[in-house]
Amino acid sequence: MKSDEIIRVLGLLPHPEGGYYKEIYRSGELIKKTSLPERYNNDRSISTSIYYMLAGEDFSAFHRLKSDEIWHFYSGSRIILHLLNEKKGYSKIVLGNNLTSGEIPQFVIENGIYFAAEVSDKSSYSLIGCTVAPGFDFEDFEFADESSLTRSFPWQSELIKKFCRKR
Repeated sequence: MKSDEIIRVLGLLPHPEGGYYKEIYRSGELIKKTSLPERYNNDRSISTSIYYMLAGEDFSAFHRLKSDEIWHFYSGSRIILHLLNEKKGYSKIVLGNNLTSGEIPQFVIENGIYFAAEVSDKSSYSLIGCTVAPGFDFEDFEFADESSLTRSFPWQSELIKKFCRKR
């Protein structure tokens, strides 16, 4: 299938970070704020899950979440995750189905780590799933500030510039 067909069939919508998404699961049970770490302002669903797709030159801009997020590769071109971790520096993860070439089918992005993503083959797409626990809330989503991120990771200034959107 082509990316526009997948968008139509799955009912995907534009995502603020880039790409397209559709929430497919939100737990009906909540974790009370009093049981969550202090970084959360309100109750959260136990878990959430979305379809997420990037196509061509589009990218997921640098951002971070208050929760851990698991990326699951489904189909299309391999997808490259760029992670900036204050303790570990830069790392690159390649999600895909070619295990013998070092691709992996899923990866956990720990809370608080800035990350961006791009499709490896710019003439293709990448369809993945994202599972977040405690569940995703846009209140927990933070776009990276290009200047601040560059101050923290000056040796990655070109990467940061490439994957930050002007707001």
